[in-house]
Amino acid sequence: WRKTEKQGKKGARIMIFQDNVIKAYLKNVYFITGTPCGGKTTISRELAKRHNLPVYDIDERFAVHQKLSDPVFQPSMNKIFQDADEFFGRTVSEYREWLIDSTREQLDFVLLDLIRLSQNQTVLCDCHLTVEEAEKITEASRIVFLIKEPSHLVDDYCNRPDHQGFCDFINSASDIEKAKELCNAALKSLNEKKYQDIKASSYYWIERTP
Repeated sequence: WRKTEKQGKKGARIMIFQDNVIKAYLKNVYFITGTPCGGKTTISRELAKRHNLPVYDIDERFAVHQKLSDPVFQPSMNKIFQDADEFFGRTVSEYREWLIDSTREQLDFVLLDLIRLSQNQTVLCDCHLTVEEAEKITEASRIVFLIKEPSHLVDDYCNRPDHQGFCDFINSASDIEKAKELCNAALKSLNEKKYQDIKASSYYWIERTP
């Protein structure tokens, strides 16, 4: 869905689809997106239950996509960390850029999955899209942004049963408080502009507050 053609790292021509083509093939997909802890998982599951719809959760699909990925083309998705100390031992900038690159690399897999799954049915997609990405792949009538001010997100993550793996991982760090501080800073750095852009956009959004 990129605008211009380019050569792959191995010399092969990469197929490029224009945005209008992607939008046409995703016409049966409704996107529940926004910022961390905005309520995406809760709302998408409730909508699916009420309307008998499948939910496609990109976080749940990461391991599958990682197995399909190539370190040459998806280096961030394939970066190996020995333990929590190495993972949280990065700078805020390094952590932030890794998160951005991993999400961007996975999006190609996500779009192809959604095209396949939504050919003959409506699908709800629980995902992480920016305003710019939303403009490229869907219409305003098929997306909602659920947002939360991006401060102190780690405790929110750790209090969720579906993020117990992350909670256990961060608590395995030698310096847990330092690891949480880094993670909070990186997530705020990553989502602060996104949060403001969504609120300033013409898209439908709902903010989660205390």
